[in-house]
Amino acid sequence: MNRAFLFLILGSIAVFASGAIEGEIAKQELNVSAIVMFLLFVGGTLGITYWAAKRTKSAKDFYTAGGGITGFQNGMAIAGDFMSAASFLGISGLVYLKGYDGLIYSIGFLVGWPIILFLIAEPLRNLGKYTFADVASYRLRQTPIRTLAAFGSIATVILYLIAQMVGSGKLIQLLFGLDYEIAVILVGVLMVLYVTFGGMLATTWVQIIKAFLLLSGATFMSIAVMAHYDFSFESLFSTAVEMKSVEIMSPGGLVSDPISAISLAVALMFGTAGLPHILMRFFTVADAKEARKSVFYATGFIGYFYILTFIIGFGAIVMVYTNPAYLDVAKQAVEGGSPILGGNNMAAIHLSHAVGGDFFLGFISAVAFATILAVVSGLTLAGASAISHDLYASVFQKGNVDPIKEMKVSKMATVVLGIVAIIMGIAFEKQNIAFVVGLAFAIAASANFPILMLSMYWKKLTTRGAVIGGSLGLATAVLLVILGPIVWVQILGNAEAIFPYKYPALFSVTVAFVAIWFFSITDNSQGAKDEQEMFEAQYIRAQTGIGAEGASEH
Repeated sequence: MNRAFLFLILGSIAVFASGAIEGEIAKQELNVSAIVMFLLFVGGTLGITYWAAKRTKSAKDFYTAGGGITGFQNGMAIAGDFMSAASFLGISGLVYLKGYDGLIYSIGFLVGWPIILFLIAEPLRNLGKYTFADVASYRLRQTPIRTLAAFGSIATVILYLIAQMVGSGKLIQLLFGLDYEIAVILVGVLMVLYVTFGGMLATTWVQIIKAFLLLSGATFMSIAVMAHYDFSFESLFSTAVEMKSVEIMSPGGLVSDPISAISLAVALMFGTAGLPHILMRFFTVADAKEARKSVFYATGFIGYFYILTFIIGFGAIVMVYTNPAYLDVAKQAVEGGSPILGGNNMAAIHLSHAVGGDFFLGFISAVAFATILAVVSGLTLAGASAISHDLYASVFQKGNVDPIKEMKVSKMATVVLGIVAIIMGIAFEKQNIAFVVGLAFAIAASANFPILMLSMYWKKLTTRGAVIGGSLGLATAVLLVILGPIVWVQILGNAEAIFPYKYPALFSVTVAFVAIWFFSITDNSQGAKDEQEMFEAQYIRAQTGIGAEGASEH
């Protein structure tokens, strides 16, 4: 890819965006600062992609940036990968809507990180090469385990991509005035460019830049809000309670029954530890020590970010909730109350305008767009790796494959995933996509996490147990979501849900662990005994790094 090609792409996007926006001025006020910052971000990241493309020559470069990312850089990139638009806009919107209870998502997401730090990061880096399926299949039979792990990864990636694409379409439609379909296509095209040409190196730097911008913007918003109340949390919360009610400081408004609360927590905690695009990041560092460091830094950045979303949510209550400039007058006339333009998820965007005017609104708008691009790039790379490395190279070619050819398959898979994401994003525009995010985390928690954990820490795990248990966990999660209140009642229009809870993870994760345990201990085949005997050698490598890639160099 040459420089002229990149400038041609950038110029096309600029013309395409400005032309589409011109036709939409009647619908949406032109946000000039947002457009300028958006184009600067796209131009900068395409420049990074050009730089990364020249350095991406092998499969190792493409999948893991050659293992040359430092612990700090990787921690920042993990934070960038994890702090999605759902986290920034969704959690601050939940705090704006429900107050204290919006924190349940923040805490659930955050609690997954100690599990990754203490139990997963180091063994994963020591045992794996490119994907977490390398670890799961280390002593088990390659074909069935890699196939299941790949399908679990692909299912999680596609579901997560749908949510991000729909979110990006709605966000860009509101902020830039673009048609929904054009917005989704734009995101899809850019993510395919980043991943296809720049691989993990470009994706990593896009995530680092986006994390820095997001943390800077959220910090400024939080300081601006607190400055209005002399940096007194008591004043901020008292004002918020006066505007809404004392209930916003009490738990139980978002998740009222204990089973739903526990099930949601299980999905967020174990789902985080089973997300393929997060796990893949641990192979980009030189060794297990750097992998540990990256989790330490990531946890700090993400924890700090969630504190900021709490302040931003309450700041939106006191500065947006009763401000006529941000109210949806048409909706207010029909429904009453104080609905804001674009819905509750736009609370942080409106707050950015309230504290920093048009310029800062443009900055936060561009950062929100950057957030979506960074996350979908990481997701796409993880999905493409599952197809090319786990399915094509390891299952179909039995490991006898030219790395250059494997990389080509990965790039083709990236284009296909991009097309699928665009089509699904457009198809799901009018749907309630809450279940899609829930299902992505439920699958990661039920199919990916149990197999990964038990393969590293339980000697008696067998291929039969892992395949049957993982498949049952996956099937249970999907079935219970379909039979639950969101799909069965809200989408399919039935009167009452067959499964009464929105979140299935408590049940599907239990099914997965119990089935893996039962079908492993009842497996008396010779193959099962051989797999169990290999556990000690695997455990020593997992804990010490002896024999791991990069171990000899450090």
